[in-house]
Amino acid sequence: MQQGSPAPNEHETVGAYALGILDDAEATAFEAHLATCEWCAQQLDELAGMEPMLAALADLPGSGTPTIGESLSAKPAPRMAEKLVDEVVVQRTQKRRRTFFMLAASVALIIAGPLAAMAASGGDSGGGTAVQAGASSAQSVFDKLPAKVSGTDPSTKVTATVGMEKKAWGTEAVVKLNNVAGPNKCSLIAVGKNGERETISTWAVPEWGYGLPGAKTEQAKNPLYVQGGAAFTPDQIDHFEVIDFDGKKLVQIDA
Repeated sequence: MQQGSPAPNEHETVGAYALGILDDAEATAFEAHLATCEWCAQQLDELAGMEPMLAALADLPGSGTPTIGESLSAKPAPRMAEKLVDEVVVQRTQKRRRTFFMLAASVALIIAGPLAAMAASGGDSGGGTAVQAGASSAQSVFDKLPAKVSGTDPSTKVTATVGMEKKAWGTEAVVKLNNVAGPNKCSLIAVGKNGERETISTWAVPEWGYGLPGAKTEQAKNPLYVQGGAAFTPDQIDHFEVIDFDGKKLVQIDA
């Protein structure tokens, strides 16, 4: 038994309750216990959705052709009930694990964009070795990318150059931004020729902004470099957009 798990004789009926194999008195007693037991409530949530499995179990050769109501009311033998409980717990644990790793990967990609962006622009006043390493990475990747396209919005005055290169997984891209005022939160979007949109990266612009002509500090004078990637290949991209979190388009760059 894992450390912190309750004793079996205190909570062993949660699986039987989920499977519907308790009689009325036992079910009533367990529900009273459930109202004050967070552990059992969590376990019961894990075992939710068992009825479809019971319906399939009831529809076995030799059992006739039960109705839906009869199938859902079928009660498996204790050993079979235990097996079903174990199977559902394993499946749900695996699902949670896959969800966690997918979420972790998504967070890593989201963080990578702002980190590279901050690093390439010099970061804030407290920037350290990691920030300088990121600065070298994002800008050096941009300088080496073979294809570059640029655009300037006549209204916002924001200028952007997107460097890109075809990869086996899609397109590696780095955008260089100038004349971006802050504070703001922005995203680089790749718009496919089929009309689909993919977010390449997301970042925050601090109060001082980036690439501002006539700025008083080096931080504000330096352009912003943001690195990311898209599943589109370069020949599938119609144009890029830099938009803020309110949906305002700051600049469009034709591919």
